[in-house]
Amino acid sequence: MTIGITGPERKVPRQSAVVGLIIAAVFAGICLILLWLTSDFLVDWLWFSAIGYPEVFWTTIGAKAVVLVAVWTGTAVVLWLNGWLAVRFARRQPQQSVAAFVWNLAGNAPPPDLFAVVRDRLPWSRVIAGGAGLLALLVAAAEVANWSAILQFFYHVPYGANDPLFNKDISFYLFVLPVYILIKNWMLLTLVLSALFAAAIYWVHGEIEYDVQRRSMSPTVIAHGSVLLALLLVVKAWSYVLDRYLLLYGDNGVVVGASYTDVHVGLPGLWLMIGLSIIAAVAVLANLRVRTYRLPAAAVMLVVIGSLVLSGIAPVLFRQFFVKPSELELEKPYIERNIALTRQAYNLDQIAAKPFAAEQKLTFKTLDANKATIENIRLWDWQPLSDTYAQLQEIRTYYKFHHLDVDRYWLDGSYQSVMISARELRPSLLPPNAQTWVNRHVLFTHGTGAVMSPVTRKSSEGLPFFYLRDIPPVADGGPQIREPRIYYGEEHDSYVIVKGSTPEFDYPKGKDNVYAAYDGTGGVPIGSMVWRGLFAYYFNDPNLVLSSYITADSRIMIRRNIQQRVQTIAPFLRLDHDPYLVISDGRMFWMQDAYTVSSYFPYAQPAQEVHLNYIRNSVKVIVDAYNGTVDFYLMDTRDPVAATFQRIFPSLFKPFAAMPPDLQKHIRYPEDLFLIQARLYQTYHMEAADVFYNREDLWQFPRQPGGGGIATMAPYYIIMRLPGEPQAEFFLMLPMVPSRRDNMIAWLAARCDAPDYGKLIVYEFPKEKLVYGPFQIEARINQSTEISQQITLWNQMGSRVIRGANLLVIPIENSILYVTPLYLRAEHGHLPELKRVIAAYGEHVVMKETLAEALSALFMEPGATPGVSTTTEERPATGPAASQAREALDRYNQAVERLKSGDWKGFGTQFDAMRELLEEMNRRPTGP
Repeated sequence: MTIGITGPERKVPRQSAVVGLIIAAVFAGICLILLWLTSDFLVDWLWFSAIGYPEVFWTTIGAKAVVLVAVWTGTAVVLWLNGWLAVRFARRQPQQSVAAFVWNLAGNAPPPDLFAVVRDRLPWSRVIAGGAGLLALLVAAAEVANWSAILQFFYHVPYGANDPLFNKDISFYLFVLPVYILIKNWMLLTLVLSALFAAAIYWVHGEIEYDVQRRSMSPTVIAHGSVLLALLLVVKAWSYVLDRYLLLYGDNGVVVGASYTDVHVGLPGLWLMIGLSIIAAVAVLANLRVRTYRLPAAAVMLVVIGSLVLSGIAPVLFRQFFVKPSELELEKPYIERNIALTRQAYNLDQIAAKPFAAEQKLTFKTLDANKATIENIRLWDWQPLSDTYAQLQEIRTYYKFHHLDVDRYWLDGSYQSVMISARELRPSLLPPNAQTWVNRHVLFTHGTGAVMSPVTRKSSEGLPFFYLRDIPPVADGGPQIREPRIYYGEEHDSYVIVKGSTPEFDYPKGKDNVYAAYDGTGGVPIGSMVWRGLFAYYFNDPNLVLSSYITADSRIMIRRNIQQRVQTIAPFLRLDHDPYLVISDGRMFWMQDAYTVSSYFPYAQPAQEVHLNYIRNSVKVIVDAYNGTVDFYLMDTRDPVAATFQRIFPSLFKPFAAMPPDLQKHIRYPEDLFLIQARLYQTYHMEAADVFYNREDLWQFPRQPGGGGIATMAPYYIIMRLPGEPQAEFFLMLPMVPSRRDNMIAWLAARCDAPDYGKLIVYEFPKEKLVYGPFQIEARINQSTEISQQITLWNQMGSRVIRGANLLVIPIENSILYVTPLYLRAEHGHLPELKRVIAAYGEHVVMKETLAEALSALFMEPGATPGVSTTTEERPATGPAASQAREALDRYNQAVERLKSGDWKGFGTQFDAMRELLEEMNRRPTGP
């Protein structure tokens, strides 16, 4: 006998399954919401922990949380209190709703007022709390970005010098005043929002009527508004207190900072405005008893008119009719303050000024004594060289040389300037049919090696001579690279997976490929399914969960761009635009310059386009190209901004002495900082107030042809020996010319080598002597018939002549040499060749195949041999003297060959040997 199950009983399992699915769906939804809220936080936590900076992460998160909670709490309490008072004192008699008003206009009987019904049933305590909380959250979210300023406020260190007007330590302006301004702005915003919040509640309850027939406010609203207005006026009074300090950032076209008018009219006017604001606040509070429109309106008008007269009209009239007629005399002390503090803010006061005779006394012997300078004159510009690198050394389409950098190395016993570039991998350049997820994220994960070439040497075909080349990297005179793989660099491609179940592509070898497995410490562990799910959600990429290539040991590398990497760890630092590659101890590193900046240094001229008026290159950052480790080294312990951040993040910065010694040899003065200082120094080298006021000695950057028009010269790195110094050094330098003139007036240089790293020198030329500037030398080059004809001929033969980006100004002893390269490229080709070198000295301009030949043409008479006399004797001489003469001639010929090949060391050896032979011959007695 079979017992059946009735209908209702059969539904029970189905109902249970539906309930289970609903519960699972709700749980999944909650998990997704939590993941959405916490994914960024979790990824950042894992990344900071993997890279070794969990303390930085928690300090930053803690500061943001404190700011968020504090601002949200303060704003919410003020808004809630005003909302609660509005509900408590409202008389609960509604105004006619808009729906009822329209209904009545149509001549109908009044319907039930749904607006009033809904209002009376609202849980106002919850509405007020919810509205206040939501508005406060919006305000707090906007203020979280100021977490760094808040931390600096609490941890700041003294600057050690006071401003000249208020006699406050400059740290007050760098760290305290910005936070006071933030607090003032928050208070003003909160009070305005409170007024709007309370007004909305009063309007709902009929205390404020604003329609076609009637506009009115009840005495309760007037009283509440009076209190808020009084508080607003008190905050405004404090705002005027802060405005006194903001006078130190004014700019009237003559003085940056507080001027004569600011001190004698503006400052007293602000004190009067403080008093008027307090009087107005008291008057508005008195309106609690009167409760009229007139008293608050009169108080506001008092402040507005007072501000218009005292802060607007009076200073303008005073400056126009009293200051301008005697402007220099009256503004002179304030101009001096501006000069002194601007020079201090940008370290311009540390620039050592020295005279430069600009003589015309260069000889071949002088060049020989400055071989280190001559051998490092840069003939390869970055643009032609990058094209050549791309054609000769990218090897495959997916490799890319992102940027070329200038650095220096001790190679073969000599100090040499070189061009270097990393061969990075860009998976987006893979063929379209190879753009798979596996290729982009698992197989093609890293670049390999670097290319290095000297700045002067070239092959017989006009191509660069490679110290480092090919894949895997081959060292031919350059430093060895034992670990050539580049996982972190300047490219911006997405994440990669390492330590997967399949080896990674390493480099091409003939028709086959070589594969390798990553054995470093970079990346975040991703073996757990939980973390795989997290990153899959973070990148919106389900392959991270589904892929079988990810194992328990796998790691995911994110933020592989070095600047993004550094900025994520230390967003309070401003980065130089040009990180550069360094090869040290067989490994590859990136060196990134970082700046501490502020826009609150008193009396300092703001730098153009970068929104700051204080800057220090206090931090050098080293990023390992293989492991991605990031190390911050503190260079300038006297910088109060850097010292403040060191107090905030004690585990972040290391002393500069802890940097490996070989890496210390490759630090260089950053170009961005040098440009900022050079632009300001054009004006602020004038320390005398009257000279500064008249702009009598204004400088500017030299002009030069470029980009199809006229461009300003960019600074360049060079190895040279300064006048009076025992050895050559690595410098960043830039010539200067007078305003609206092209003759050279000075050159500015920053030292890059220890122990004088960071010292700036300006060599000033005699003002009574004409020294050709780069643009004038360019004109002389263009006027040279031989050079212009040759260039025209090349351009007509299907080739394109490319001039060097910079006409290099080379100081040697107390003279100036000018050198520029000339490249030749096929009209439809992409392989520039260095074909000629143009050199100029004094009135002479020459163009030769090599630098050595150009210098020989400039400084040696045609056919003449230094130290060797000529003879008309055609018969071969015999005897010891003849033997020595033949040996001397042989030495001379070898010296010339060395000179043509650019081997200055070999030239010097042969030249010295020839001189010894000639001196010995000179000492030998002569016969009758």
